Amino acid sequence: MRILQLNFERGWRGGERQTLLCMKQFRDAGHHAALLARRGQPLARAARAEGFQVFEAATPAALCWQLLAKGRGFDVLHAQTANTLTWLALLKGLLRRPIVFTRRTAFPVPPERQDRTRWKWRRADLLVAISQAAAAEPRRLGLPVAVIPSAIAARPADLAHAKAFAQKFGLQGRRLLATAAALTREKDPCTLIRAVHALRQTRDDFVFVHLGAGGDQEAAAQALVDELGLQAHYLFAGFEPHAEDLYRLMDVFVSSSRQEALGTSVLDAFLYSVPVVSTDAGGLAELLADGRGVLCGVGDHQALAEGMARVLDDAALRGELVRRAHDYVTDRHDVARMARRYLDAYKQLLSGG
Repeated sequence: MRILQLNFERGWRGGERQTLLCMKQFRDAGHHAALLARRGQPLARAARAEGFQVFEAATPAALCWQLLAKGRGFDVLHAQTANTLTWLALLKGLLRRPIVFTRRTAFPVPPERQDRTRWKWRRADLLVAISQAAAAEPRRLGLPVAVIPSAIAARPADLAHAKAFAQKFGLQGRRLLATAAALTREKDPCTLIRAVHALRQTRDDFVFVHLGAGGDQEAAAQALVDELGLQAHYLFAGFEPHAEDLYRLMDVFVSSSRQEALGTSVLDAFLYSVPVVSTDAGGLAELLADGRGVLCGVGDHQALAEGMARVLDDAALRGELVRRAHDYVTDRHDVARMARRYLDAYKQLLSGG
């Protein structure tokens, strides 16, 4: 099969990682995978470095032109983002190719957008969600959804990278708590900062590192750290390439999201044996169920602080969380399993099934 993946996002987050991971798996299975992406962005560069055919566009109009020029040369057109599904839906009559859309968010659809969103989702020949939380809205609007969870693949550790990072931020001799999330409203960094402040009232043996690019809460988060006097205990590290290396340094991984379809950074923590404390937002409740992590209510900074303290102080609890989480992620979020499910779905579409 010839499969064109579409992802027009800026930056590098979980969806971009998953797009490239899918492409690698499809190629390994003997298929031709190519990418249509935003010009000059990390995903386009990473895919080209891996030897993939990459079509780039700087604007939505250019993306549509690329689709019209190249799209019919592929058997399947797979939108990995909502914006690319919009253009595929509008051009479907001209492209005459099966359309697949993977929903990677769990945001509720506003009432004023429901009709338009339903129409767009119905234009997809296959609608996929990465979790039950991501599938909830399409199902509420009456659409069938296949759930294919995101996958995670271990990469060899670059210990020199981890060591250099630890030296840069002065982490030696301190317990390390961390998160990997953009500074956006749905990730709720201010609740996380308040949780770290509450933890700081009881101990001084740790540092919290926030990995991730900026967002609409960046200024508020930085101001809150200053207001609470946490400059020595809450460090903004920004976007870090190959952040997977840094999980080897972590004692606890923390997520404070208000909305989350799944949470690939939590999957990383599971894979690299880092215990997780998290809110129960969306797909996070699915991931951390059955004793795979410590769950807290959304927006409850005191519960997050208490959860972090429990995990830091209880070695037996840490061991049990890590064991359960690692067994789960290697079984349920295996990359080969994910790829087989997508490829089987593609083949069924092409056969008219």
